[in-house]
Amino acid sequence: MASQTVARRGFSTTRPRFDSPFHYPEGPRSGLPFNPKTKFFWLRYWTFMTVGFGVPFGMAVWHTYKV
Repeated sequence: MASQTVARRGFSTTRPRFDSPFHYPEGPRSGLPFNPKTKFFWLRYWTFMTVGFGVPFGMAVWHTYKV
């Protein structure tokens, strides 16, 4: 009897509140702070990636040649 009590885990969940005045969008891409379906998303994406990846290397080269 005691082994069953120890082995049993007490999972509990709260039921969703549908009476909440706040409704957040659900589904794919709803949690992103940008819209990947725009016309020039690819340009902004690759610009961000190029600058973010290139700046550390550019700084390293600049510091190397500065001396």
